[in-house]
Amino acid sequence: MSLRFEITTPLGFSVRTTDIYWQKLTTKHPDIADLEDLVKQALQSPDEIRRSSRDEEVLLFYYSHKVQRWVVAVARRLNGDGFLVTAYQTDAIKEGVVLWLK
Repeated sequence: MSLRFEITTPLGFSVRTTDIYWQKLTTKHPDIADLEDLVKQALQSPDEIRRSSRDEEVLLFYYSHKVQRWVVAVARRLNGDGFLVTAYQTDAIKEGVVLWLK
């Protein structure tokens, strides 16, 4: 498996994804295909990080790129390792505990 990227988050752990997984993700969310740099930015320098209200191992990294528009990188941390679950654009921040603010 070819590593596509690995980004260190402000929470002190890295999130990675592979080329194959990125292709699957962008097939499901084609609008994110050209926004890979913004997904990386969301992980590295987010505006806000929240813990998922449904799964405490899942974190949502929000990066504002337009007025009332965010790129969200969703990552899961397992045994200290982080991996990208999905990424998408949204116009609303989901509920969840705020872990980090810019």
